[in-house]
Amino acid sequence: MTTPIEPRHRIRAVYSDTTVTVYQAYAPEIGLPTARDGRFPAAWKRDRMTWVKPSFLWMMYRCGWGAKEGQQTVLALEITREGFEWALRNACLSHYDRQVHPDRDTWRRRLDAAPARVQWDPERDLHLRPQSHRSLQLGLSGTAAHRFADAWTVSVTDVTDLAHRIRARIRAGEQKEARALLPVERPYPASDELLAHLRP
Repeated sequence: MTTPIEPRHRIRAVYSDTTVTVYQAYAPEIGLPTARDGRFPAAWKRDRMTWVKPSFLWMMYRCGWGAKEGQQTVLALEITREGFEWALRNACLSHYDRQVHPDRDTWRRRLDAAPARVQWDPERDLHLRPQSHRSLQLGLSGTAAHRFADAWTVSVTDVTDLAHRIRARIRAGEQKEARALLPVERPYPASDELLAHLRP
């Protein structure tokens, strides 16, 4: 039995009928009150770009399993699918791609006007090694960042302990047990129309 080939650009996430889970990591002074209160504290800057990641393992790569300075608190944020898809529809690729954009000037104008931007970075395996297929990163600024903080976020869960437990299993050579603890991410049902301007 052959293993299905993974598409190079596809969103994989934990999601329900109404929400999709994305991950972020913060210093404890931001992450802990956010998890406790279910909303970002006043110290969280709504006027800065914030990046969310539907891939748990990509987040682990980025934050070093919650060990990197300033990223010790790992959060799973359930946001509305309506908001997530609005951001995708209004996003621009963070880099110029001749297969997507007619020219660099057009891309730059779109990027400057867009409230969201998208990067596709190599997905990671259990040992955080890069894979051939890509994982979505979604950057939110301006209107999108405000909506993310004040309207789209449904719940916030501190998953730092989960990250530490998975890492401990990996270090102990218990790969099967580590894998069983991972959030179960499925291909997100994004239409071609939703992603046409975001992938070659």
